[in-house]
Amino acid sequence: MSYESNSPTINSNRLGLWLPMIVALALVTGCGYHYYMGPLEPVSQQATSMTIADDGSVTYVQGRFEVRLRPVSDEELNRQFSSQSEGGPKATNPYTFGDTEFYEGQKKRQRFAVFSLNVKNYEYPKVRIDPARVQILASNGRVYWSLSKQQLNSYYRAYAIGYRGNAYSQYRERRDLLARTMLGLEEVFSGQEVEGLVVFPNLHPDVGQVSLVVRDLVLRFDYRDEPVEMVELTYDFQRDIGRLYPDGTVQLSAND
Repeated sequence: MSYESNSPTINSNRLGLWLPMIVALALVTGCGYHYYMGPLEPVSQQATSMTIADDGSVTYVQGRFEVRLRPVSDEELNRQFSSQSEGGPKATNPYTFGDTEFYEGQKKRQRFAVFSLNVKNYEYPKVRIDPARVQILASNGRVYWSLSKQQLNSYYRAYAIGYRGNAYSQYRERRDLLARTMLGLEEVFSGQEVEGLVVFPNLHPDVGQVSLVVRDLVLRFDYRDEPVEMVELTYDFQRDIGRLYPDGTVQLSAND
């Protein structure tokens, strides 16, 4: 004698179609989260000869020689380059995503980590600073080297199709803005000041505390123009990290 079950059966094909929707619904109703990363701010205890200002900058002072470093937020970069930050995906601000809106109302995305670096030299005949020798060391072991103009040029060149049309025009606008605003290899003579942006890959969501290290900053040269005195500067910053839930609740993680 055979028995026929009255319980419903589940078609495997239909389950495969419905499963992504079920997962998405679960995320929307509270099981999912976005990573939360607050702004970088100076650590209260800095190295010797460092001073902290109200604008969030940290300055190394040696006599009349100063090197000031400040994290620059995407909001500030969008204000500074307001016309280049409009147009969504067509925005030509090379440092941010401009006013682009992302899916599901996701909170802001950051393209790069950007710092403003200012050098005032009223102490030495000549100093030399190389942004290629600037590095970020995270407390959890991650390491980030600064990006060069050539690297960023290659990054945006991939978006340009051919050598004409709107895509190539946007690439040229980004390239020209980078050339004008990024810090290059600078020799700063007595009585001069220079300022520019130093760009890094975007910091990972698990990075809360960082030390930005300026290596091989040359203070003195010999008669052959070879360095005879160099200094290494360390600037310490931190930010809140954690989880951002759909209802706006933020659960912070403990920094190292």
